[in-house]
Amino acid sequence: MKTINPDDFKVISPIKLNNIPTELDMDTSKKQEETALDEIQVKLSRKQDMMYAHNRYAFLICLQGMDTSGKDSLIREVFKEFNSRGVVVQSFKTPTSNELEHDYLWRHYIALPEKGKFAVFNRTHYENVLVTRVHPEYILFENLPGIEKVEDITPQFWENRINQINNFEKHISQNGTKILKFYLHLSKEEQRKRLLKRLETPEDNWKFSTGDLKERALWDDYMKYYEEAINKTSTDYAPWYVVPADDKGVARYIVAKTIWQELDKLKDIAEPQLDPKVKANFDEYRKQLE
Repeated sequence: MKTINPDDFKVISPIKLNNIPTELDMDTSKKQEETALDEIQVKLSRKQDMMYAHNRYAFLICLQGMDTSGKDSLIREVFKEFNSRGVVVQSFKTPTSNELEHDYLWRHYIALPEKGKFAVFNRTHYENVLVTRVHPEYILFENLPGIEKVEDITPQFWENRINQINNFEKHISQNGTKILKFYLHLSKEEQRKRLLKRLETPEDNWKFSTGDLKERALWDDYMKYYEEAINKTSTDYAPWYVVPADDKGVARYIVAKTIWQELDKLKDIAEPQLDPKVKANFDEYRKQLE
């Protein structure tokens, strides 16, 4: 597992998703994968505590992927050793009536992490240039000026949204939030197997939705718009990583190692120093407590 280099998955030039593998030939056992992830978890946890005390940076972790790509379980496994006070998970579903009364980025702004904390977006602001591209009729619920019908949504509308997202990410990055975006790259065949498992495993039945099959039928459209969004929004300040996701263990390790690599680059993170005057009186404080 040590041979994995997060930079190999970073999008630094235009990509074609069809040319990127959804599985790596790691020649490792599940046990080896779990052990490698455990080691990263411990290092992340220690550094996270220090970052929380330092209270200057925040991290925004964005997870995108098709249904069954493993976002939920990845969050559970990658962040399981984090101190709960330092990480918040936000799952963005269909906008509520209240959220629709604001611009589409509003609900994401108010969910951004505080200084010293991690926020994990399980589905993200990119739904607004992915799901809405596949289903442009959803835009009509936003009640936007000049948009009365689907035909009013022009190519320039989508280009503006992409620019708005880039500006949003640039703004928060310039104010201390480190952004890492992960696309869990699942094959259509692996998705078929995972959907079947939900049908065949009683305790997983609740996860199955007929809507998953409807969206699966639109697979090619989703791939087209994922590819476009990734290519237009992978920047130095908010890079995308295309993570092979057919093997959940490997995907979790890649994401964890990437977060660790970026966190470890922040060499100024340190625990606050106690006031020397307070430290000089430790003996007196001990007496008071005895």
